[in-house]
Amino acid sequence: MKTHKSKIEEILDKVRPYIKMHGGDVRLVDVKNGIVSLKISGACADCPLAELTYNKMVGGLIKQEVPKIKKVIIV
Repeated sequence: MKTHKSKIEEILDKVRPYIKMHGGDVRLVDVKNGIVSLKISGACADCPLAELTYNKMVGGLIKQEVPKIKKVIIV
């Protein structure tokens, strides 16, 4: 059985090519108490749409695929 972290890493691996096309990157920092912490870098770090992209789109995908996840935050 896959752990939450490994499933989230798989999801990030799927979206990472699209993020890199825009000069950014994302990595999983931690999963604790239903909260996923992500670190963004590159162009994403200064992008005004990063909050929308990561909290709504990527976070939504993570919460859909891993129902025990309650929240996704950028650290």
